[in-house]
Amino acid sequence: MSTALQAQIVATIYQETQRRFSELDDPAHGWEHVRRVYNQALYIAEQEGADIFIVEIAALLHDIGRLVPKKGRPHAELSVEEASKLLSTYDLERTQIKAILHAIEAHSYSKGIDPQTLEARVVRDADRLDGLGAVGIMRWAITGTMKRKRQTQSYHPEDPFARWHELDDRVYMLDHFYTKLLKLEEGMSTDTGRALATRRSAYMRDYLQEFKMELGL
Repeated sequence: MSTALQAQIVATIYQETQRRFSELDDPAHGWEHVRRVYNQALYIAEQEGADIFIVEIAALLHDIGRLVPKKGRPHAELSVEEASKLLSTYDLERTQIKAILHAIEAHSYSKGIDPQTLEARVVRDADRLDGLGAVGIMRWAITGTMKRKRQTQSYHPEDPFARWHELDDRVYMLDHFYTKLLKLEEGMSTDTGRALATRRSAYMRDYLQEFKMELGL
């Protein structure tokens, strides 16, 4: 497949993905997130020498399952199904489709799938980087607010920074830093991803330190 044809396919999928995500009412996982992951994945792929075509398409479609109204199933699983349908309309090699679908499935934090290809590692790192740094803090606040229940509190009133209480980010929003966000750095699987994650994680720790100072603790 020529480079020009690949570029045309990516451009078409980019436009289609943007159109579909325009209907999703979730600022933390909407088109802005997809576009950031796409751009970050492209940068990491260039630095690491990954297959750009595979990375671009997988990054664009990694969360497309969030648009499917099926409760109780992991979004990555649904993304694989939806991406498979979309990719079947293009004249791609079976090995390309397999690589794209694996990268989509392996990006999931909750499924814990080990990425078997460089392209899958790139997409996963790009997605996890969007949970870190200033953007990560913004997404944490949005998601915590959207998922809140009557008993949800911003933080544990006596132990905001998780020194002794049993962590539960469904009740205390700030706990999510300790249950997931500050663990993302150690899971990076490319040199470029690790370098970026180190800087963004440091910013989040500075945020928590400032939070602590403002609480007078």
